[in-house]
Amino acid sequence: MKMSIVDEILKLKEQRNAVILAHNYQRDEVQDIADYTGDSLELSRIAAKTDFDVIVFCGVGFMAESASILSPQKTVLLPDLRAGCPMADMVTINTQRNVWASFSGYREPPMFRFSHDHTLMDLLAIYPEAPVVAYVNTTAEVKAHSDICCTSANVVRVIESLPNQQIICIPDKNLSMWAAKNTNKQIIAWDGFCHVHDRITLIDVERARVEHPNALLMAHPECRYEVLEASDKVTSTSGMLKFAKESDRLEFIVGTEIGLMYRLKKENPDKIFYPMRKDMVCPNMKKTHLENVLSALKEMKNIIKVPEEIRVKAKQALDRMLSLP
Repeated sequence: MKMSIVDEILKLKEQRNAVILAHNYQRDEVQDIADYTGDSLELSRIAAKTDFDVIVFCGVGFMAESASILSPQKTVLLPDLRAGCPMADMVTINTQRNVWASFSGYREPPMFRFSHDHTLMDLLAIYPEAPVVAYVNTTAEVKAHSDICCTSANVVRVIESLPNQQIICIPDKNLSMWAAKNTNKQIIAWDGFCHVHDRITLIDVERARVEHPNALLMAHPECRYEVLEASDKVTSTSGMLKFAKESDRLEFIVGTEIGLMYRLKKENPDKIFYPMRKDMVCPNMKKTHLENVLSALKEMKNIIKVPEEIRVKAKQALDRMLSLP
């Protein structure tokens, strides 16, 4: 009898002493074969501590890079090398983008826009005392030029852990705006965004409220500021899972990539979840499927290895984040 693709993966995983990590936005069937499913922070912690020889990272490029940074002695495999992150690509050392800044203590809305472009190196020169907080959705090279990393789950905690009053946040302006709303520090923000979350508008919020009047609306902090202000709960994917599980409400509107719907429904079979928009699909997250997971394990290909001179500096930024309670 021919072995199923899932059985082949599980057999190879045992032979290679491998662990499979899957982001919450992955395909349903990929989440099912994963040893651990989570958001960027959860998976980073696992990658840093794993005893396995091989890490199969079902996510996008920067996530596999982070695993390589944290566990250089491990072999890190990315099932599809085309799985990138457009937002991460919006910030390189010499890329020019518009920059936003917050008025310290100002709230409504917290950002105004500069009229000119800067590179990251420009910002380091203009604000020499300001530490750089890099969202994990960045390349290893950018992390190496940063002071500390953050995720959507801990961005405010990371910023508050720094003694400085001015903080440079890259690359997501929406996440930075939300952080500025929740801290008294001045945020210097890069003009980057997630194309999946940034497409949600107030019109979408109003439509969802009309269609599902009994539902609580959860929004990811990569959404636009005005969308976050109109939501019932602003939190990361792990936060959404926790909020939905602990709430006594039975209906929820989900303002993030639709891959999370699978786990929400699986963990809360008695509750109903509605996507904010049906087109909230990250094509890069969906590039991973069972066939290329199997192929990567079988051929031990698509190895992600960060050069040591970059890895050491980038690891300092990740370690600082992971050391926070």
